[in-house]
Amino acid sequence: MRIAGRDLTAGPGVAYLLTMAKKSISKGVSNKRTQAFTFSAPSAMSVMLAGDFTHWQKSPVGMQKGADGLWRVAVDLSPGTYHYRFLVDGEWQYDPECTLRVANPYGSFNAVRKVD
Repeated sequence: MRIAGRDLTAGPGVAYLLTMAKKSISKGVSNKRTQAFTFSAPSAMSVMLAGDFTHWQKSPVGMQKGADGLWRVAVDLSPGTYHYRFLVDGEWQYDPECTLRVANPYGSFNAVRKVD
């Protein structure tokens, strides 16, 4: 392969590129962003976050209840657009704080989180 007239298929250039690639991989380079989710449910016994990033009910994320009645969790997500809802004591709830929503096939709405 030639770039700017240089042969990159052999020689020290290839060794350098391979070394840098290995270093990047070994450092665990990630473009994920930590996203905070909260839900107010002071009387709830259990709140879980479920979305396309958790394969919905397959792997929902348990949230922690604070003394203020807010349930919180932080999730690392790659840049993209994600749909989610909360499972509050086994009942689906949308995020009332999220103004960006899309209809789902069940007659209700999913919240949308965009990660840059």
